[in-house]
Amino acid sequence: MEKRERVLLMLAGDVMTGRGIDQILAHPGPPGLLESHVGDAREYVRLAEAVNGPVPAPVAPSYIWGDALAEMERAAPDLRIVNLETAVSADGEAWPAKGVHYRMNPANVDCLQAAHLDCCVLANNHVLDWGRSGLEDTLRSLRGAGLHTAGAGADGEEAWAPARLPLKGRSPERPGQVLVFGFGCASSGVPRAWSAGPRRPGVALLPDLSDETARVLADDVARRRGEGDLVVISLHWGGNWGLEIPAAHRSFARRLIELKAADVIHGHSSHHPMAVEVYRGKLILYGCGDLINDYEGLHQAAHHVGHGELRSDVGCLYFATLAAPGGQLQRLEIVPVQLKRLRLAAADPSARAWLARIFTAGGYRLEPPRILRVLPGWLLRWQTG
Repeated sequence: MEKRERVLLMLAGDVMTGRGIDQILAHPGPPGLLESHVGDAREYVRLAEAVNGPVPAPVAPSYIWGDALAEMERAAPDLRIVNLETAVSADGEAWPAKGVHYRMNPANVDCLQAAHLDCCVLANNHVLDWGRSGLEDTLRSLRGAGLHTAGAGADGEEAWAPARLPLKGRSPERPGQVLVFGFGCASSGVPRAWSAGPRRPGVALLPDLSDETARVLADDVARRRGEGDLVVISLHWGGNWGLEIPAAHRSFARRLIELKAADVIHGHSSHHPMAVEVYRGKLILYGCGDLINDYEGLHQAAHHVGHGELRSDVGCLYFATLAAPGGQLQRLEIVPVQLKRLRLAAADPSARAWLARIFTAGGYRLEPPRILRVLPGWLLRWQTG
């Protein structure tokens, strides 16, 4: 068998299949919401229709992925990893004192299977929207659908353990897998009470972004990592809007790489893409942005709610080719997509131009910078050599 020299990962940000998305799928849950301004999830569908036209319903499980499926097939990644920011449950009670609660009917879990996802990171601020029983239902639903999970579990031990993703085609002489660790931060809105513990379901919630925490994580990764394994550390951190990368995020991400704890930092929480960095040959995605949400009708009102030109209807697929072993970034393609009628479509010229401005403002640090290119097919391509 031919020895493998590289691994291609598809990474993406927030996949929010609750609320309006759930309503157009084959098995919508109850549409009632507890939000102060919107009481019916179908209103988010109507807002999207007001922008781009009628949204069909019910739709096939693959509908929401739209043109992104062809991009995934073209790139043929070895593994597909996203942050799933919703409960997948018909159970539980709404977590108190929370303004927004997401959930998708478990009968609609085939919409995640339609994209052939390998791992759903769950360490975020919506996975316990329907309480601990809702989380347990989410874990059962996802695992029953053959999806790996990271960052949340039935207790602390399970929440802090990595998802172990096997690499197909590995020869016995070259063992290895991809370990995905998922961690949440209070800065993204994860309640402290959601922290997993002994016999307590919850998320792997970091106490802070200190050097001491980085060292603890590095020791844990070293203990769990086997020969030839690659490590993705997925972090739900920071606010929803803004292009400035907090200094604490930069130092923490770089420290994890210096300590050999991570080959890729997979950051998310911001509703829009943020900066990319290649540090010591390793990829840092500070904020992948939203991929799927029901905000399509809201971005036009962004100026009225203080978000300026920032948009959450435009997202990206990140295709990262890593050396195996070693984990050095060999190639990066960023493919822009845009929500239209609650379906991912190829980003139109105005969306692509907006992303290009965002990337420039975000201060990309790609080594060497001369290989940074904007191409017709991809927003950005980077490669060594």
